[in-house]
Amino acid sequence: MVNMLDKRSPAIKYLSWGRVQVEGAVSPYKDAKLFPGGSREWDWNETDTRHVPGVQPADVQELLERDARVIVLSTGMWNRLRVAAETTRLLEEKGIEYVILQTKEAVDR
Repeated sequence: MVNMLDKRSPAIKYLSWGRVQVEGAVSPYKDAKLFPGGSREWDWNETDTRHVPGVQPADVQELLERDARVIVLSTGMWNRLRVAAETTRLLEEKGIEYVILQTKEAVDR
């Protein structure tokens, strides 16, 4: 039997603009993806993400593949990063709970 505590996402230990220190990560990230059991640097160039239209469905696909049940999407420190309508539509179609919050609020969540 899998202990559900083993499947939680790591905590964010420190946050400032352009620097995210995540529990268990050796080095800080500029931007991060956290998922059950781990984290990694989030490189916007992987999916051609920009502030507008924002977080793409491909950006959350990895989280879905890693069995995320609740997804917290951040709009950045200055609320400039949007979330594409296609992304929220995908999450709704899959029945995944999500919230969209400013970065500091997302970390608190």
